[in-house]
Amino acid sequence: MDQRYIRNFSIIAHIDHGKSTLADRFLEFTHTLPPREMREQVLDNMDLERERGITIKAHAIRMDYKNEEGNEYILNLIDTPGHVDFTYEVSRSLAACEGALLVVDASQGVEAQTISNLFLALENNLAIIPIINKIDLPGAQIDLVKNQLKELLGVEEQEIILASAKQGIGIEKILERIIQKIPPPSGADTNPLKGLIFDSVFDQYRGAIPYIKIKDGSLKKGDRIKFFSNQKEYDVDEVGYLRLKLVPTESLSVGEVGYVIANVKNVTDTKVGDTITSANNPATEPLPGFKDIKSMVFSGFYPADSENYAELRDAMDKLKMNDASLTFEPESSNALGFGFRCGFLGLLHLEIVQERLRREYGQPIIATVPNVEYRVTLKDGKIVYIENPALLPPTDKVEKIEEPFVLVQIISPSEYIGNIMKLVMERRGVYKTTEYVDKTRVSLHFDLPLSEIIFDFYDKLKSITRGYASLDYELEDFRESDLVKLSILINGDPVDALSAIVHRGKAYFWGRNLCQKLRELIPRQLFEVAIQAAIGSKVISRETVSPLRKNVTAKCYGGDITRKRKLLERQKEGKKRMKQIGSVEIPQEAFLAILQVER
Repeated sequence: MDQRYIRNFSIIAHIDHGKSTLADRFLEFTHTLPPREMREQVLDNMDLERERGITIKAHAIRMDYKNEEGNEYILNLIDTPGHVDFTYEVSRSLAACEGALLVVDASQGVEAQTISNLFLALENNLAIIPIINKIDLPGAQIDLVKNQLKELLGVEEQEIILASAKQGIGIEKILERIIQKIPPPSGADTNPLKGLIFDSVFDQYRGAIPYIKIKDGSLKKGDRIKFFSNQKEYDVDEVGYLRLKLVPTESLSVGEVGYVIANVKNVTDTKVGDTITSANNPATEPLPGFKDIKSMVFSGFYPADSENYAELRDAMDKLKMNDASLTFEPESSNALGFGFRCGFLGLLHLEIVQERLRREYGQPIIATVPNVEYRVTLKDGKIVYIENPALLPPTDKVEKIEEPFVLVQIISPSEYIGNIMKLVMERRGVYKTTEYVDKTRVSLHFDLPLSEIIFDFYDKLKSITRGYASLDYELEDFRESDLVKLSILINGDPVDALSAIVHRGKAYFWGRNLCQKLRELIPRQLFEVAIQAAIGSKVISRETVSPLRKNVTAKCYGGDITRKRKLLERQKEGKKRMKQIGSVEIPQEAFLAILQVER
């Protein structure tokens, strides 16, 4: 295929700005799919994606389009996930493109994720085509959004395309602009093979299948390839391009987007951002930008019924085949038995994995408190990374504890600045800068500890701004903080699944609120149950679940008072003995309670 007639592009937008609907209209207009196969959000093939209206897994599809002059073009749409948790995957998908459509909702305007993804596109030197979508809505503010885009991109008004993906308005104009403004891919067939992996899927019969964009050289069946990140070599069984299905072809040349099947057994070998090259005539260096995906949030997953441990392990193994960013290792807890310590890209990723385990594999699970990874420097100079509070070394051995900080960008109407400032300061935030997007909207930048935003920060932000604020963040660095391990003790026994690493200034309120919550949830026993929050050996809060009273004197009617006293003394002795050997059953709701504690 002549690379002059290839266009590779992506759609970047904030969640719910109409990205998937716009992709549907492209497929209809170019007759890529027959009408019987078309449905809403056709590229979003997971039920969860449809329900939440977000793209979780990136998709790519090839379309054929004849322009007004009669030339046949190949348009490769490389779709991207739309959430901050998947920023690295977005950056690699954009690296496989030469241009991007910047879609902005006419009623909501430019939002935080829009700006974040725009900067990723500009870093990759992509041609940007600005589009205002949903112009048919009653609340559309077209002139206001035009001004926002003009200030953001420095473009002329005539360069902005007005469209409605739902009504099919402006679709042909967008396709024509893609051909005019987005350059064809560069590279040469004569150079050694370089292919960028921007995504991968797992097929139980054919192994891991990487989706690639050929930057240099060509690839055909029978070639021997090598992955740069792990130096593993494979023989190519099949290459092809992507419709909704895999379509085999003779070869892939410069600029083409497709897939390669080479009997790769493990999806972790096909890392997003890695470079494929020829084993016989390798390139001297890989394509820039590759890095190993690092988990940001950690949580313990335990089966709701301890007998289902083996089934949960099988389900996790199967899930990891299609999600290389999920990491897990076995761990055990005194309270919950055997389970797994899992690493996620963010809280949305955690929710998705938990929901998929429940729906697709029928595995109800108990998830412990989400934690971030802390960097602990010991007094002997050794540095350890801790994501499980139970593994934190004793205080006398710790020199300092550092926690990850993120750079947060919040875009909101200017009347909510005071509320946002108050919320951020409560969460130990550090103010940086303020910029006005337009006359009514403001962009605020803060440094915030990651541990303070993974719980309910986004919900609180939406609440105090009546849903108008949008949030984006990126990891900055580790910084020293006054952190302590807060332990929860039930009748003197620590419950490791409820322990957390918190800032010393918040430990008392956190401990008190959690103890009060647990007192409501733990059922009463025949003996008194003490619930304590402690830092080291110092108890900072206590609540008591009072015992059930059994009327042992009911059978005494009349007679001397000493008969009743004797029965009551015997009951007292029994309760004392029961408390020593009695075990308290902690209900599943208690482990969820920690997520609802006011911070």
